[in-house]
Amino acid sequence: MQKNPTAIPVVAAALIDHQGRVLMHQRRHDGAEGGLWEFPGGKVDPAETPESALVRELAEELGITVDPADLTWLARAELPGNPYVLNLYTCRRWQGAPRCLVGAGLAWTHAEALPDLPMPPLDVPLAKALQKVI
Repeated sequence: MQKNPTAIPVVAAALIDHQGRVLMHQRRHDGAEGGLWEFPGGKVDPAETPESALVRELAEELGITVDPADLTWLARAELPGNPYVLNLYTCRRWQGAPRCLVGAGLAWTHAEALPDLPMPPLDVPLAKALQKVI
């Protein structure tokens, strides 16, 4: 349950392949925070659970199918003055090959290289949390 009624819930996935790499999604260059790398995901619609929103977002952004049972909550990030509350889930199983359908690019990145990627501020603490579990 959200503590702040004006918070905007957002979900993202750390898709982890068999080599321990994480799929990062680059934002379109002409949009907000253009060119930055982030975990794929998006906003939770009012009638959705976080998991169903993430399943929908991954299908829209990457063209993959994910079973909600394969999502494991990892961490939450929020910043003062920022209305977005970002929850990161890990996922090690999906169907289909991820394709960049809405962003500028995709990259499979080893966890130790995540800090080298320019990221939106909310993704930075989530990347650090992810490094501890991979």
